[in-house]
Amino acid sequence: MTNTYLNIKKNILEVALERTNDRIAMIESALETARDSSNDDTKSSAGDKYETSREMIQQDINRYQGQLVEANKDLLQLTNITSAVGDKTDFVKLGSLVKTNVGLYFIATSIGAIKIGDNNVFVISAASPIGQLLLGRKIGESFLFNRLNQTILELY
Repeated sequence: MTNTYLNIKKNILEVALERTNDRIAMIESALETARDSSNDDTKSSAGDKYETSREMIQQDINRYQGQLVEANKDLLQLTNITSAVGDKTDFVKLGSLVKTNVGLYFIATSIGAIKIGDNNVFVISAASPIGQLLLGRKIGESFLFNRLNQTILELY
């Protein structure tokens, strides 16, 4: 692996970890606020209104808990990728930086497009449609995505 692409991978992982940690902090804050609202909500004489309000707050709490579980899974996945950042591979897998004739893709969690130095990199999930197309492919192989034929030129 060339040093440049190793540095790009490290920088991508730093950005991904930072964004994931920020996401976790925001979810935890929203969850705490929802729990506080639930605890502060006192029973009024309008019982149905109280029950509806409590149920809506509980739905928010459940949604935030689900988001927190997913964000923590992403964090664990990124941590595992970080520990294997310099590993050589002959095929696209989780943690691969893939250079095609169209652009650079990093297989990790779904973050979207980021700029690392002069490079635009699409940080995508292995479960995404393009991630599924890329997994297991080798240098020189082609695939069709959004009616655009792409060829894998390099793999890091």
